[in-house]
Amino acid sequence: MAVLVTGGGGYIGSHMVWALIDAGEEVVVIDRLSTGFRWAIAPEARFYEGDIADAALMRQIFSENEIDAIIHFAGSVVVPDSVADPLGYYDNNTVKSRSLIESAVKAGIPYFVFSSTAAVYGTPDVLEPVTESVNLKPESPYGSSKLMTEIMLRDTASAHAFTYTALRYFNVAGADPAGRCGQSTAGATHLIKVACATALGMRPSISVFGTDYPTPDGTCVRDYIHVWDLVQAHLKALQRMRAGGGSLAANCGYGRGFSVLEVLDAVRNVHGSDFAVSFSERRPGDPAMVVADPSLAKEELGWVPQHDDLAGIIRSALDWELHLVRKNSY
Repeated sequence: MAVLVTGGGGYIGSHMVWALIDAGEEVVVIDRLSTGFRWAIAPEARFYEGDIADAALMRQIFSENEIDAIIHFAGSVVVPDSVADPLGYYDNNTVKSRSLIESAVKAGIPYFVFSSTAAVYGTPDVLEPVTESVNLKPESPYGSSKLMTEIMLRDTASAHAFTYTALRYFNVAGADPAGRCGQSTAGATHLIKVACATALGMRPSISVFGTDYPTPDGTCVRDYIHVWDLVQAHLKALQRMRAGGGSLAANCGYGRGFSVLEVLDAVRNVHGSDFAVSFSERRPGDPAMVVADPSLAKEELGWVPQHDDLAGIIRSALDWELHLVRKNSY
């Protein structure tokens, strides 16, 4: 059987494709390439360019390939953009996910892994690692759009022969340890990517948004997870469902947080040079602190992170930025 990866030309999706191929899986990719790249998709994967909401294309994909699982990454991911364009985010992340889920049910696809987000939590009531059982109260249209999709998956699983795993990502960073892919999107807002690009002189400075949060140094605190550990959690989720495991929502993080200023200091230390930093007002939709309690993923999926080291994450991100520089991709 094959696995369909939506958004397989994007940052996390391209890593997922490589991880599946490394695991001996047959892989099919659909991506409209709005932010992803054709070159980032492993050549062993079968590629369809198009939109997940194109029901005719989805029928074609399911008829031409023996697919038993979907890993769904396609979507928009920038929190401030979602605040400025909520309807666009609800369309791309929620409405189109609904169409994909419907296509999957009609085709009899039994397993579905969803790229969700820690943004479904908003700012937790207590500033400590969050479990999946806390109140879900997203503070941005991005978080709400993902939570709506989780709800649709839950209800679909109750009505059909359909099992899903929703993985709630914390802050994803780094690049493939083998150097095959990384975060390549122009204008990406991921802190570690922007800091690495600034350290290498590809950006004039980096902005810190807000220094008055209720955190030790006043800047936002996040849990940073290496992209390769993240895609391994997806593989574990797929294996668990194929073995008869039920539907699940689980955090993907390491259980410890770093502030924005701590991350910038770590980039300075790894790269060995300073860079310009500017300070701005808070951005809308940014919670003060969100750190994962990953116990459920470890227990239910048997997930054992291998790259839980901020310096190592930064080093792999820097290596990928140097690769982009050599490719003249800036």
